[in-house]
Amino acid sequence: MSSAALKVQSEKSQLSAQKLSPVIGAEVSGVDLRQPLSPETRDELHQLLLAHKVLFFRNQDISYEQHLAFARNFGELYDHPTGGLDKYRTIQPIDAREFVKHGYDLRKNHWHTDTSWRLNPSFGAVLRAADIPDVGGDTIWANGGEILRGMPADLREQIDSLYVIHDYQDALKKSGVRYPLVAHPIIRTHPETGEDIFWVNWSLKPRIVDLDRAESDALLARLYDEVKRPEYQVRFRWQKHSVAFWDNRAALHYAVRDYGDYPRVMERVLIGSNDIPYRVRPQA
Repeated sequence: MSSAALKVQSEKSQLSAQKLSPVIGAEVSGVDLRQPLSPETRDELHQLLLAHKVLFFRNQDISYEQHLAFARNFGELYDHPTGGLDKYRTIQPIDAREFVKHGYDLRKNHWHTDTSWRLNPSFGAVLRAADIPDVGGDTIWANGGEILRGMPADLREQIDSLYVIHDYQDALKKSGVRYPLVAHPIIRTHPETGEDIFWVNWSLKPRIVDLDRAESDALLARLYDEVKRPEYQVRFRWQKHSVAFWDNRAALHYAVRDYGDYPRVMERVLIGSNDIPYRVRPQA
């Protein structure tokens, strides 16, 4: 059996996780997200998340309440300042029509993490396909640890102590929110696994602290080439009633906007965190 077909079965439950790539992503079966999770199942899903960084679920026809209940198993929910559904503030629709309305080019997107503009970015997210095209609109995730380990040694050394600015100020001002400009280490240590993670958000006008603009742009361009390598990625084709649950501290993701004028809508619930990105250095 190939590694991509490897299955992990728990003796304590009916959960089964099938890897979708050698380095990131697993499709989980044996759980009904419409039902409350037992503490044992919740803990097992948490461990699977740490191992695979993003989990996928098929055929999960969940309601708004069930979407929220599942996410609450893993932490306090976060209300994004740009708004959510009227009755369900913590469910944020990601609507292609809104991108067009605000002047975004649907042919373009960036590798990013969620809420990295915060001092304490989100732990993760649960994303549900609400209205998707028959073909197109996939999402890709990249393993931040593998990106870092696969870098040329000189590039890895160059970013070892650098910080990058995560600038969401324009969108926050439009929402009437004031929040300080934040910089995080380019290499962060995962607070649970101890793994060093490459962690830059290209959707938030990144600038590297203490470098002039030209030098920062050149270094970020070189880093972007590393992120785009397919060896670090898993690509998920959405279907009706699909759900993705990912560890925002461990991976970057990219929404593929190849669906023309289809009014694609996803619904996201963010799980908050008190973790401030940091770097643990081995003692000499």
